[in-house]
Amino acid sequence: MVNIAFSAHKSTLNNGESMKKPLFQTERIICREFHRDYLQQFADYRALPEVARFQSWDGYCYQDALDLFRKMSEVTFATVEHWFQLALHTLDSQTMIGDLAVHFIDGKQMEIGFTLAPVFQGQGYAREAVSGILDFLFEELSAHRVIAITDTENVPAWTLLENLGFRQEGHFVENIYFKGSWGSEFQYAILADEWCKQRPTKSRRLKELQGPLSSATPK
Repeated sequence: MVNIAFSAHKSTLNNGESMKKPLFQTERIICREFHRDYLQQFADYRALPEVARFQSWDGYCYQDALDLFRKMSEVTFATVEHWFQLALHTLDSQTMIGDLAVHFIDGKQMEIGFTLAPVFQGQGYAREAVSGILDFLFEELSAHRVIAITDTENVPAWTLLENLGFRQEGHFVENIYFKGSWGSEFQYAILADEWCKQRPTKSRRLKELQGPLSSATPK
């Protein structure tokens, strides 16, 4: 079960900064916008070789995390043509278990990514987080289509996407020169009405918000 809580209401952090309420909450995790308290944890698990394997970076450090945070802080969340990282942590702890990334392609289409710290992998958290962000994007932001791109060798990632109902729309063969060799990628996508069919309790709400999907146009 996912509880949506998109609000401008703010609370105060230990360091005195303000923080928006969670974007969504599931049975075990909370997803919220980044703040400085998360940056060291974020940098620590991104620096691990097993996490960086299918990512664009190597040797991730705190300064990299701070630079990313500052860049995101320059624009309002959900601004078109921008990427935003979202922090994931358990309900009973401020320890980050991973993060989500959302790219607002236009007003109706988004791209997502997801990363979990190794110690929290294999426990269903990724499925819970991706389900939560899809509910949020389709219900609260009235998205029409969400895509995800993953390395063909990242079997856990594309298996999760397929299990959640994503369709494989493309197989790009050696389309990216990546860390010294050519790599291949899969592109997956899911529409609001396709997700809606899998979430019967959300179906009526999503359809009311979306209206006729055939007429959905970017803002």
